[in-house]
Amino acid sequence: MGTKSLTVTEEAYEQLRAHKRPGESFTETILRLTGANRDVMRGFGAMAGVDGFRDGVESTRTTLDDDLRERAAR
Repeated sequence: MGTKSLTVTEEAYEQLRAHKRPGESFTETILRLTGANRDVMRGFGAMAGVDGFRDGVESTRTTLDDDLRERAAR
């Protein structure tokens, strides 16, 4: 497999370095962060069958909505 050189800003380098695991190359880090195994929907719905979860979410949403409305009214 060939290689390519990339130019990135210091900020981009530092962020990539922060995601780098011990013993992992930058190539491995980039592939891990951007690879096909990175499925953002993988855990979607995982809590659907947990007793009380929906009620807890709705209660929290109501509390947050009420708080935001109160803050907006000030």
